[in-house]
Amino acid sequence: MKPAIPPRGCYRVQVLVAGRNKSWRYGLSSEIRRAGYQVTACDNGVDALAVLVLGLPIDVMVIDCTLQGHLCCARLAVEARALRPSLHIVLTNDSAESLSREVSDLVPDALIVSESVGADSVAQTVREVLHTPQPANRSN
Repeated sequence: MKPAIPPRGCYRVQVLVAGRNKSWRYGLSSEIRRAGYQVTACDNGVDALAVLVLGLPIDVMVIDCTLQGHLCCARLAVEARALRPSLHIVLTNDSAESLSREVSDLVPDALIVSESVGADSVAQTVREVLHTPQPANRSN
């Protein structure tokens, strides 16, 4: 028997997807919606951070590691964690090895998933992360 998803108030589970590639965002968002979750998609780190700053209810954030600019992947993960200490973060990358050291130092509990396994695997990771305890609040 699978554990029940924790109650999320009047909203369904909310997933924020941030990635610069439109087809990647569309494919991943479709898979996540098919899994029964709500999706908000952004094409850059600034927009994704704005969603968090505005206080929209987000349970999981999926970040494409190809994000570039001032709020690149690692920086966005750090800023998101500063705003929402209990936010689950999933990072996707073609080669997780190059990114894993940098991000694991900055956000040690972020999950890193290889994009080569497909959008359905990332959606499965989102399901799994919802059944894990929320990251510890680092401000205490």
